[in-house]
Amino acid sequence: MTMVDQSQVRVLLLESIHPEAVARLTAAGFAVESLRDALDETELISRIGGVHLLGIRSKTQVTAKVLAAADALLAVGAFCIGTDQIDVAEASAAGVAVFNAPFSNTRSVVELALAEIIALTRRLTEKNAEMHGGLWNKAAEGSHEVRGRRLGIVGYGNIGTQLSVLAENLGMRVSFYDTADRLALGNAARCASLDALLADSDVVTLHVDGRPGNSGFFGAAQFARMRPGSLFLNLSRGIVVDHDALRDHLVSGHLAGAAVDVFPREPKGRGEEFASALRGLPNVILTPHIGGSTEEAQADIGGFVANKLTQFVAEGTTTLSVNLPGVALPVQPGHHRIVHVHANTPGVLAQVNRVLADHAVNVEGQLLSTRGEYGYLITDVSANLTADALDRLRGMSQTVRLRVLS
Repeated sequence: MTMVDQSQVRVLLLESIHPEAVARLTAAGFAVESLRDALDETELISRIGGVHLLGIRSKTQVTAKVLAAADALLAVGAFCIGTDQIDVAEASAAGVAVFNAPFSNTRSVVELALAEIIALTRRLTEKNAEMHGGLWNKAAEGSHEVRGRRLGIVGYGNIGTQLSVLAENLGMRVSFYDTADRLALGNAARCASLDALLADSDVVTLHVDGRPGNSGFFGAAQFARMRPGSLFLNLSRGIVVDHDALRDHLVSGHLAGAAVDVFPREPKGRGEEFASALRGLPNVILTPHIGGSTEEAQADIGGFVANKLTQFVAEGTTTLSVNLPGVALPVQPGHHRIVHVHANTPGVLAQVNRVLADHAVNVEGQLLSTRGEYGYLITDVSANLTADALDRLRGMSQTVRLRVLS
């Protein structure tokens, strides 16, 4: 494929992506289909043919098989923070750009974590259940202020750092552990090991990504090292926690409570049965993966990712792409734009320009960036591109994908 007319761009959005995204993509002239639920691999393979842009949230898995069946796919938009549900390496190998929303719902997740920390520390869930059951139990036993208590944050990225600052403003003392070298904000104290954080924290909250290496990251051994009577939260990824081990430590009384928003196996859509070893425990707050699900966050995410997708289709801009080098070249009216995804080997730029020179095509603007195995080149030219010139560019051994945008 060389050129796609805007009116012919097909968009498939899954998992009830916010209407803001639908409106922006439709305004760009794209044909948009939006579905409420996630699709499994077989269903997605059957629907992906002819689709140029795919929008998902956290439940849909974009596997190598899905990408192999995607005969027209240009980009995948993850309308969420994480992209571990996408085979990013295969997407790169196919020249498919991947975009996400790394910041848009940070505040929503942080506010939910703070609300749950306060609710658990004050035993609000148990008091609420007793009141609905007709029991008046006005007692302070087991109910505490969060002020002065130690919050241990595992994963000190965008969410962890913002939580750190707001928790300190509530009077909490903050420790954090991260495998990467992170700058401590405020009075937060870095822990040299996870064990050190667990031994000293009244509340432990996880904010790590869902990479395969993190599967089962937090299990029986880690719960055993937590302080007796402490609280546990997971608003990151379901696969990182052993829920059976968590239940055991809650039932035994070693942990005073927990709040969990993400699960190893989640229903594909609303109304389906939810199964979990944590159901029925009075000191556990269970929420259906809604950490980032506020109207404000979803509208921001919808607009942010939709804009990235439309800019990529129209201009080839890859700023903040998860997998391709970030390139943004200002559009020059009246010029043709060539987008070239290629293997990152020496001499590619010289080869491209040689082909253009051989066909008397003058370069009016050009920008190249590389990232790991791949390079991304935008070239603006004033002359019409012949079929032979395009065939030679496409036939280069390093070419992964070639597009002509105008």
